[in-house]
Amino acid sequence: MQVMRVRLSDIAARAGVSEATVSRVLNDKPGVSAENRRAILATMERLGYERPSRPRTSGLVGLIVPELDNPVFPTFAQGIETALARQGFTPVLCTQAPGGVHEDEYVRMLLDRRVSGIIFVSGMHANTDTDPARYVQLREQGLPIVLVNGYVAGVDAPFLSADDRAAVDMAVQHLAELGHRSIGLAMGPERYLPVQRKVAAFDVAMRRHVSADLAPAERASLVEYSVFSVDGGAEATAALLDRGVTAVVCGSDVMALGAIREGRSRGLRLPEDLSIVGSDGIPNAEFFSPALTTLSSPIEDMAEAAARALLAEIAGERVPRAEYVFRPELVVRGSTTAPRRSSGRLAQRQERRT
Repeated sequence: MQVMRVRLSDIAARAGVSEATVSRVLNDKPGVSAENRRAILATMERLGYERPSRPRTSGLVGLIVPELDNPVFPTFAQGIETALARQGFTPVLCTQAPGGVHEDEYVRMLLDRRVSGIIFVSGMHANTDTDPARYVQLREQGLPIVLVNGYVAGVDAPFLSADDRAAVDMAVQHLAELGHRSIGLAMGPERYLPVQRKVAAFDVAMRRHVSADLAPAERASLVEYSVFSVDGGAEATAALLDRGVTAVVCGSDVMALGAIREGRSRGLRLPEDLSIVGSDGIPNAEFFSPALTTLSSPIEDMAEAAARALLAEIAGERVPRAEYVFRPELVVRGSTTAPRRSSGRLAQRQERRT
């Protein structure tokens, strides 16, 4: 048959690429531009070449998370693993550490293992400086992917995120109802989409729950960017305390632990002199001293939904492409209370007005 007489060299010559490039496309290997991939597939169709069927039947699913130091990510991994195992799939866990293996390299390794799909948790897709082409190319190769805690327009994949806007609004409202008027926001790097969403929500919440008269510059001064770590939380809180805040909303529970450390290092009484709200709801937050008030994300539900979406895509079902947003819960514990005294610039300004 003519189909059998078509050689790789014929396809390569017609498509204007090397035989090695054609081979990579036939074997679903990375490293081929989207333009060349389309040209090769079109040439194969014109020549009547029947591409050998090589379904991804390894039973493996890639799971890429930023780190394991923050307890929220092992919780995600465990939830996803449990949901996948029920359907006979095994996750290949890839964790990123500063200076370690880059996400793109993990993806290449996972493709070499012929994984059936990949779940990205708080990956490069959460970084607004990221080129979305890496995810577009995966989808053009037919690989099912699901992206958690981040959103990139134009990527043909399901997205799942915690409702960052609702979380910050709940935190500010809680602190305002306790009587706080100088509230700070301690965040991770500004380039991350969840951080940008929280900062925008903080701006709105401060005007809604504290004072509609706050000037933009004053609201901006109540936001401090650092990194998502204990030291980052301490650093950001130190800067905010120097500006007179009586309460701090942190971008993660790990950062909140740093905020507690910084408050204690200054001899402040917690929560009377400094109230602290965390974010994520990690399992051991109730054992902080004081027990941490936090915005608890429904991690188990998100993990289950991420696994379910990927399994549906693997099965050939098309999951709706809208971003699924999960509302957190405000868990009030011992790290927040009414301020012991009126302090901070905002409180003093409002006292003068009255």
